[in-house]
Amino acid sequence: MPGRTVLALDIGGTKMAAAVVDRGGRVSAAARVPTPQGRRLDGETLWKTVLALLDRFTSGVGAKQVVGVGVGCGGPMSWPDGHVSPLNIPAWRSFPLRERLQERFPGIPVRVHNDAVCVAVGEHWRGAGRGTANVLGMVVSTGVGGGLVLGNRLIDGASGNAGHIGHVVVEPDGPECTCGGRGCLEAVARGPAIAAWARANGWRHPQGTARDVADDAARGHAVAIQALARAGAALGVAIASATHLLDLDVVAVGGGLSQAGPLLFDPLEEAFRRHARMEWARSVRVVPAALGQEAGLVGAAALVLSGSRYWNAD
Repeated sequence: MPGRTVLALDIGGTKMAAAVVDRGGRVSAAARVPTPQGRRLDGETLWKTVLALLDRFTSGVGAKQVVGVGVGCGGPMSWPDGHVSPLNIPAWRSFPLRERLQERFPGIPVRVHNDAVCVAVGEHWRGAGRGTANVLGMVVSTGVGGGLVLGNRLIDGASGNAGHIGHVVVEPDGPECTCGGRGCLEAVARGPAIAAWARANGWRHPQGTARDVADDAARGHAVAIQALARAGAALGVAIASATHLLDLDVVAVGGGLSQAGPLLFDPLEEAFRRHARMEWARSVRVVPAALGQEAGLVGAAALVLSGSRYWNAD
């Protein structure tokens, strides 16, 4: 199918992105919009935003060139039927995303998986994990998620949630998590948690986000630096546990917060090296996602383009 393309969609709590991706994993067009927010937002209004985003591409690409639609969406979800209930998108609870997209794009495959799973797939296929067999891909943004490739194949698990490192416990008596537990990695390292911790410790920025924390940390603000260091250390502890369990080659960390650079990755690496004591764990490379903000889109496309290596549910 030379010249054919996939429509890729990446749905997160902060933004939605769509793109045209070719068979080599190259993104030839992309657009991003903020994810609608608000207590009164309903699922159908959110769905219309998704359609409007996708419709930007169907007219330009031409329906005959599109061979499938691949989607990464925040979880949890029931998989593979694609009923999504993202913790950070309250307007969708058991929303039939895959079914709705299949109605919009009849006759071509529509495949929906967790957004962090798509980052793992993208990084294994065309990014930092290319040429290796065992990759944990992570998203650190509004939430913290993960996906797992072992032996060059995506591992789905019983419910499609294998690799979801965001709910590994890093502080047993730590802060409450949106999942209902305590001390999860997500409760410490997700963007809103970082900003909340910074405010509670003297960072005077009432409406500030984790990006603002990172900007202030880069300017030398002590509390902002501490907030990122705390999140980085939690990530390092969780990754050390995962590498001991899974015997990985590469951990690729993506999502908006990964753009904080050494302010996040230096304390992450220090905590990881302190806790990863077994020889095979110490050989793991922990790196920023090579595909950057396109990792999830490339991985979503790979659900369609790479056959049974990344999708076995049809």
